[in-house]
Amino acid sequence: MATHVITGAGSGIGAAVARRLHARGDELVLHARDAARAKELAAEFPGARTLVGDLADPDRLSWAFSHQSLPDRVDSLLHIAGVLELGPVGELTPKSWRHQIDVNLLAPAELTRHFLPQLRVARGHVVFVNSGSGLNAHAGWAAYAASKHGLKALADALREEEHAAGVRVTSVYPGRTASPMQAKVHQQEGKSYDPDRWIDPESVATTVLMSLDLPCDAEVNDLTVRPGR
Repeated sequence: MATHVITGAGSGIGAAVARRLHARGDELVLHARDAARAKELAAEFPGARTLVGDLADPDRLSWAFSHQSLPDRVDSLLHIAGVLELGPVGELTPKSWRHQIDVNLLAPAELTRHFLPQLRVARGHVVFVNSGSGLNAHAGWAAYAASKHGLKALADALREEEHAAGVRVTSVYPGRTASPMQAKVHQQEGKSYDPDRWIDPESVATTVLMSLDLPCDAEVNDLTVRPGR
């Protein structure tokens, strides 16, 4: 039975991935920002363990984890949580920049640091669910794209550093995906939201599981997923 640590399992792509892994009987360790959210996730995924820590405060994740039981072995660490706030460079505040960089980049780096020993034991897999914004930046998306470009750099460096230890690293770059985050994006853009126009989270989950289930003689480094309609 494989053990997966997952952020963002409460909705969207993260929830789709967690459901698929839970259905096949794998062991889940689901990250939650607080105890109330952890209780909700435990009820949604019976048998799953939870891990509480605020991704918006990466400096305190180490302290939070020191008061909890961590798994001895981790077969995959799935970074799926993220935040997004649109705005032109001329209007974005340092608070907005910091929040997106803390959650989207520094927290994944800190989580990876904590779980690398367990990943090495299992010759495990780190998956960063990035974004098309991690490859291209557009007007109004500067802070989010910067955090996601940084996440690509983190993944690329980690892949080279851990290759000899047998740890695989994959970045997935989804286009717009039907999710609560996408609904929020449309609200910020002042546009009506039609989820049928965008990628189903289950389709992105399929690509994530494909990379996880690939035999260990091969590794998917980068995978771009775009809307098919």
